Amino acid sequence: MRLNFFKKGNLRIPIATKLILSFLLIVVIMSVVFSVVGVRLIGDRIVSEAQERVRTDLNSAREIYLNRLGKISDEIRFVSERTFVRNGSVYRDRKKLTEQLAEIREKEKLDVLSITDHRGKVLLSTTNPDVYGDDLSYDEIIKEVFKKKEIVSSTEIVPGNELQKESQTLAEKAYFKFIYTPKARFRKEEEEKSGLMLKAAAPIFDFSNRFIGVVYGGVLLNRNFEIVDKIKETVFQNVIYEGVDIGTATIFLDDLRISTNVKNEDGSRAIGTRIAEDVYDKVVTEGKPWIGRAYVVNNWYITAYEPIRSISNKIIGILYVGILEQKYTDIQTRTIVIFLGITLMGAFVSMSFSYVIARKISGSINRLVTASREVAHGNLDARVEIKANDELHELADSFNSMASALKNRDQQLKDFARKKIMESERLAVVGQLAADVAHEINNPLQGIVAFSHLLLEQKESESSTKDYLKKIVNQADRCTEIIRGLLDFSRQRKPQNKLSDVHHILKECTSLIENQAIFHNIQIAEDLKQKLPSVVIDPSQIQQVFVNMIINAAEAMDGDGKLTIHTSYDPSDKYIEIEFTDTGHGISEENLDRIFDPFFTTKELGHGTGLGLAISYGIIKEHLGTISVQSEIGKGTTFTVRLPVKEER
Repeated sequence: MRLNFFKKGNLRIPIATKLILSFLLIVVIMSVVFSVVGVRLIGDRIVSEAQERVRTDLNSAREIYLNRLGKISDEIRFVSERTFVRNGSVYRDRKKLTEQLAEIREKEKLDVLSITDHRGKVLLSTTNPDVYGDDLSYDEIIKEVFKKKEIVSSTEIVPGNELQKESQTLAEKAYFKFIYTPKARFRKEEEEKSGLMLKAAAPIFDFSNRFIGVVYGGVLLNRNFEIVDKIKETVFQNVIYEGVDIGTATIFLDDLRISTNVKNEDGSRAIGTRIAEDVYDKVVTEGKPWIGRAYVVNNWYITAYEPIRSISNKIIGILYVGILEQKYTDIQTRTIVIFLGITLMGAFVSMSFSYVIARKISGSINRLVTASREVAHGNLDARVEIKANDELHELADSFNSMASALKNRDQQLKDFARKKIMESERLAVVGQLAADVAHEINNPLQGIVAFSHLLLEQKESESSTKDYLKKIVNQADRCTEIIRGLLDFSRQRKPQNKLSDVHHILKECTSLIENQAIFHNIQIAEDLKQKLPSVVIDPSQIQQVFVNMIINAAEAMDGDGKLTIHTSYDPSDKYIEIEFTDTGHGISEENLDRIFDPFFTTKELGHGTGLGLAISYGIIKEHLGTISVQSEIGKGTTFTVRLPVKEER
């Protein structure tokens, strides 16, 4: 877009550019704001969806876990109800009973299946038939069966020595040497020998319904991947994302991974690694679920953890499920890219429309500007036509109406000016003629005045003609005064300026007139600013103005009242103000506009020429000042004289 410059070099930006830049700024700001808010909402929504998904997955994993525990409980209950188990006499044939129970254990995939008597002493163990007689009455589950005389199941920790008694294989299966894991809590132990077992026990009643013992069994979870793989298969459907399982599950013994499908870098299961300390504190120490983003072995997951409790409600492990974060990160990235693309496309379309609208508006405004310039250069026939039905159309109509009004006013002004010029020319001729006549009359009039005064002095006081001579003298003096005022008004003498003190001139004026009879009952109050700057004026002419103001005030008060003379100075305005305020009868509103006209007076006939204020107005105007009046009938009048403070003119 073309840029123009003023002569002084100031940059001029067209309104179309301003509109486009304004639209662009608004679009950019709104796009940035909505992009930031949209990206944040998208991110939060996706994370929220992932967390909600993993929370649901954890519920499903818990059901699978509890379902396996329930299945073990059902299997133990079925064993306790077998005829050969309820028949206490068969315990004498230990070998045969062991074979029958071992067959059941292998069929139901149990790691432990044993029977105790009614005191808790082991009668037989299918995993180690040679060991019996051990007292298990301290076992929490068996104690609960003794107490309730019903089947009980729970997840329990089996110490390493107990596993050793059951089977060397189970002890080896349960053993873990800790693998270093970043962010794990400090533990002085370096290995784990205990096992986490899904365990169930049921009472045995003989055919007389007499309690004769307990059958118990369980599945060791250490290195048993049945449950975690079942969770991955059922919940996550074994989905692979970029070569990595999208969902994983883990069972912890305390903070140790004993069963998991989380993989190491080499593809092996990450058993023997440990949980992060912050998660451990939340789940085990505080006993609360954890749902959030966590680094698991070698990848970021959206995870969910919850505690595993024993039959005594003690937290002994953790159940975990996690969804690979990378998938949701990629979804978030793609969604954000699409969202930003739509935003940018919308911004581009908005800018295109803005450009078209701005050009349309600026075109109408340019036509208005062009027409305004033509009117400014004197072409009052310029008109603007805008077809749009909006404010610009109304503005164009107003402009056209204004141009028509200006054309009519211009013609009226031309006619008026022509008329005034003709009147001025006539007045100039009349004024010059009046000045010449006054000058010619003045000489013989001076003779009349002089001789009439001589005659008046020679006549005796008793003479009857003396009254007539007095009238001749008064009228001759009045004519002299009129002639003198007329000559002063017509001379147009240039002021003889010099640096003067206004206060000094005012004091001279008051000293000249204060002894006159008309001022005997008038109080003159001087409210003079302590120090006024000197002004360049003609002292004699300004004195004439001040004296005229003072005498006019005295006459307006009929010789009785108060005259206040006030002076002030405004440094910012650089004008001195002199106010003459009287308490006279005031001036009517219709006379205020005429008091400075020549020969206009409100005094009685024979008491004024009507030239005093006209001459004062001319003097003040010649000094580049102003004279104004404010008046209210019955309250008084204020004349204000303003003189500029300048060192030279």
